Amino acid sequence: MCISFATTQNAVWVKKHLGVDLPSGYPSEAFPGYLAPLVVKSHLSGRIAIGLAEFGLIPHWSKDRKIQKHTYNARYETIAQKPSYRTPWKSRRYGIALVDHFYEPSYTTGKTIRTAIQSQNAEPLGIASIWDTWTDPQSGEVVTSFSLITINADDHPLMNTLHRTDEEKRTPVLLGGNQLLQWLDASPDDASNWMTHHQFPELVQAR
Repeated sequence: MCISFATTQNAVWVKKHLGVDLPSGYPSEAFPGYLAPLVVKSHLSGRIAIGLAEFGLIPHWSKDRKIQKHTYNARYETIAQKPSYRTPWKSRRYGIALVDHFYEPSYTTGKTIRTAIQSQNAEPLGIASIWDTWTDPQSGEVVTSFSLITINADDHPLMNTLHRTDEEKRTPVLLGGNQLLQWLDASPDDASNWMTHHQFPELVQAR
């Protein structure tokens, strides 16, 4: 599970690969409930946009934000059935969280070590996400929020070394530069194929 990540500040890279300008006013590290840049694409106009969204998806039917403590990661295996995720998944509300690196726990020394994972070339990564909008019943504010999509990592040479030995190995679905637009353009069948045949960018532990 990925509970936090370093939000990218690399505006040049984002403009080159996605053609949008990074917003301002977001923290350098995101935890559930924090704002982070999220890239989305309209299926009607084809327009790509970026804005700030809250990490931890708030379903449209939720009474409050408390659910964000449980919805920051969406398991691909159950994403189409879980009440929190099935509507945005079936509606193709695919997004991309932009990160410089993300954090996972390592227990190789016998102690919990917070470990940063980044691309081998140290360029930003995208994390495949789903998003939804929610209206705060108290204030009327319309909130956009998102969850990172995760898959099994048993076969990944780096990601399968993280987490406890008695825990399932999981990883966010990571996107390199040439994969970003492919994810935003994915059909429902494409998205499912992506999860089962996805080629990961080369990853290393950040120094």
